[in-house]
Amino acid sequence: MNRDYKRRFKREYNFILFLVQRIFLYFIAYPVAYFMYNIKCEGRENFPKTRQCILCPNHVSYLDPPFAALICNCNVAYMAKQELFFDKNFALRWFVRIMGAFAVNREKPELSTFKTVRDVIDAKWNLGIFPQGKICKENYLSDVHKGFAIFSKRAKLDVVPIAICGFDGYAHRLFEKHITLKIGKPISHELPEEEIIKQWANSICEMTGLENRVETELITEKSPTTV
Repeated sequence: MNRDYKRRFKREYNFILFLVQRIFLYFIAYPVAYFMYNIKCEGRENFPKTRQCILCPNHVSYLDPPFAALICNCNVAYMAKQELFFDKNFALRWFVRIMGAFAVNREKPELSTFKTVRDVIDAKWNLGIFPQGKICKENYLSDVHKGFAIFSKRAKLDVVPIAICGFDGYAHRLFEKHITLKIGKPISHELPEEEIIKQWANSICEMTGLENRVETELITEKSPTTV
């Protein structure tokens, strides 16, 4: 019987998972990041060191979760699409579980997801959410899901935008690629949901140089339908 990874409990976010995640980040992710992708970090001073938050990177590859956790140097539980937990690729299934991930219905978050978020916060872990909901390689930012703003409001956690810049494919040799991760200033959870979304999109586009289509889409959503 397959486990339902939409619901994970506080007891799971314990020292053992923390230790396993640290070992993975420092002994696997770190060498890959620095010796194959020449990873650089900007804006590290913007990351909150005394309070929990929601890490919200743009999404360009499967490397984004460990790289973001690595440069922020924090324990983080990522929301991940439910299909990943039952993928045919064993390494991918193992990877999402090591990263403390829990499954989410991207179109309509369920009660179990909110309960898991509560337990993650109670366990003093940070949340990781990709607002785009999928890997996007276009030269513009669009189709942002509002779930991260909803969780920010309900959990009372600020959003930290993280821009992943320069990714143009997976590296196959040492020092082949160069990427930079830029940490933006936190966005207050006290803002309205729409404003959180706008500020996140503006921050990501400013740091990456992507065209911002998010605000136009928000205006379109609010406009009355005509026939």
